[in-house]
Amino acid sequence: MCRVLGTQSPWSSKATEIAQNCGLTTIKRIEHGVLYELSGISSIPEALLGLLHDRMTQSALIGYDSADLFSEQQPQRLNTIALLEQGKDALITANQTLGLALSNDEIDYLAASFQDLGRNPSDVELMMFAQANSEHCRHKIFNADWTIDDVAQPLSLFNMIRHTKQQSPDAILSAYHDNAAIIEGHNVNVFLRSPDTGLYDYNQETAHILMKVETHNHPTAISPFPGAATGAGGEIRDEGATGRGSVTKAGLVGFSVSHLKIPGYNQPWETDIGKPNRIASALDIMLEAPLGSAAFNNEFGRPNLAGYFRTFESPSSENDNVYYGYHKPIMIAGGMGAIRPMLCDKHTIPPGALIIVLGGPAMLIGLGGGAASSQASGSASEALDFASVQRGNPEMQRRCQEVINHCNALGEHSPIISIHDVGAGGLSNAVPEIIHDSGRGGCFELRTIPNTDLAMSPMQIWCNEARSVMY
Repeated sequence: MCRVLGTQSPWSSKATEIAQNCGLTTIKRIEHGVLYELSGISSIPEALLGLLHDRMTQSALIGYDSADLFSEQQPQRLNTIALLEQGKDALITANQTLGLALSNDEIDYLAASFQDLGRNPSDVELMMFAQANSEHCRHKIFNADWTIDDVAQPLSLFNMIRHTKQQSPDAILSAYHDNAAIIEGHNVNVFLRSPDTGLYDYNQETAHILMKVETHNHPTAISPFPGAATGAGGEIRDEGATGRGSVTKAGLVGFSVSHLKIPGYNQPWETDIGKPNRIASALDIMLEAPLGSAAFNNEFGRPNLAGYFRTFESPSSENDNVYYGYHKPIMIAGGMGAIRPMLCDKHTIPPGALIIVLGGPAMLIGLGGGAASSQASGSASEALDFASVQRGNPEMQRRCQEVINHCNALGEHSPIISIHDVGAGGLSNAVPEIIHDSGRGGCFELRTIPNTDLAMSPMQIWCNEARSVMY
């Protein structure tokens, strides 16, 4: 078992750099793998291979040639969808094969827009539209008008949540428009590292408090350990990317799942009603997901101090064939931190500013996560569901946070004008969002983005969610 053929692992880049720094300049690249020797079977079942490796980040080689480990592939080309030739059916097919989760209204809108432009859409444009306009990113349901018993309600669901701030705005410095909320803190001695000497000392100033809670349900249902790990990692990034940069202090995680059905320990209220094959069982989720979220917090260097866990499953009182429960779990990731008073607000990005992408390289994992998280479980193919789950890199994310910490220590002189984290939709969602907030456009050279898989297409480079990135 080795890294996906044609890609370079983070371990490889580090090991190669160490060897070259030690004077072993003739070494071009070092890779590693795990060799399994199996006896008593003539062929290897697919189910066994699935247990031995992560098919998104590793290749299983049987009777391998070591040269395959260092192979390089040619970049894939930009693809277009034949809308002008095949009509709306071409978009409907692309919606299924790419896992875009587009509604009928969105397909009609895209068809009309590109027909007016007189050209076919690219897969980059469709994937970018799907992620940026997904329920996960735009909360269309929560922001929609709604009625009860034919009576239009004055507030959307999201405005009902915002209403609490309107009623009690005291001490709230920022809510509902940045990556985390900020409330007023107290004037205290803040332990800061001097940007000039690198030494720590106390600095008297107000330490405002930031907080964030979000969910990572779909990835945790599909692949519990990496799903919960990247849920915690995404929340950490949100805190670091608040204002012009901040620091997270402590985390929490929570899990709601269906009945555990522990073998040999069945409870009288538990009924086996089955589950979708691609979703992990409640027991597997609770055995793996808490370890994933704890591992990311620990390896990043943040204590995870609080959390909750509950199981629930109940038949409907109106229909014996309907059950309610958490087969698709709720995975909550949250935390709190601190932000310096002069860094609470993002600044407007001036023309000509550089967009700095900070973090790990692009990889073909975590593709289409925003759209996948925005549709009913089981609506997409199993391969698309699995492909949408990110993989965590807490060590790289820690490096990003250290850069932010150094900039924060500069206070008003921080070089960060505005900062955002790269999550659902990858660069295709995060970069346009931050420049749009300043009323700007931008030029992007996709092939200059650090990339461990040279075979990736422009769509895959622009839209993957592999990085533990800030920018």
